[in-house]
Amino acid sequence: MTDEMRFAFGANWRRFLDSLDDVRIREAEASLCAMLGIDDLRGRSFLDIGSGSGLFSLAAWRLGARVHSFDYDPQSVACTEELRRRYAPGDDRWTITRGSALDAAYLRSLGQYDVVYSWGVLHHTGRMWEALELALLPLAPSGSLFIAIYNDQGPISRYWTVVKRLFNRGAAWRAAMIALHAPYLIGLRMLVRAVAGRGRIPRGMTLWYDMLDWLGGYPFEVASPDAIESFHAARGLRLVRRTLCGRRHGCNEFVFAR
Repeated sequence: MTDEMRFAFGANWRRFLDSLDDVRIREAEASLCAMLGIDDLRGRSFLDIGSGSGLFSLAAWRLGARVHSFDYDPQSVACTEELRRRYAPGDDRWTITRGSALDAAYLRSLGQYDVVYSWGVLHHTGRMWEALELALLPLAPSGSLFIAIYNDQGPISRYWTVVKRLFNRGAAWRAAMIALHAPYLIGLRMLVRAVAGRGRIPRGMTLWYDMLDWLGGYPFEVASPDAIESFHAARGLRLVRRTLCGRRHGCNEFVFAR
């Protein structure tokens, strides 16, 4: 997989930062606390594998954690650095580097962390199962692993794979894929959320940038909840909490503990 074939996640996140506000940051903090079953992260270390916009590194830092963030995409690294500049200038509790989730030597060099977090990242490496294995390297003996992996929808997932490949072929294809799918990915979701009384989407995100991330996110791999849970059980981890998306597209969330 060449870098030219990858979706420019960092460019998407740079635009997202223009819409970031305190409400979205608090939503990100709340989602971390809910899945981890905690009130704060004071006294804990937090590793953000694939930090993207940097939003969840910021949320963990605000919750009191010592944070290390890394991403493969230089623009994502720049986004994370921008959030540190805005909210935590000069604070040595938050460090940022460029690195790969597939680089075992790099991951070992980071030491061990109380929370290893990788939301919607490892299925974009092109070698998802290897990345899941390597994500365990920096996990402390009593640590928590919080991951989110795309749901396996069978034939529908294969359809989305084609869409993502087309999206990354050029501007004309991007425009076509957005025009074709926006009524469903934005219009229908807005209607459903309005009827349900939920105006904002979870985790501090926005519908527009969430849609672009979904349509463009390639490489793209999926897994069933059973496959993810069996993989981690075989490596001595127990499932603590999960949030599943049923038969829909999107990410299943899991928290595992040693």
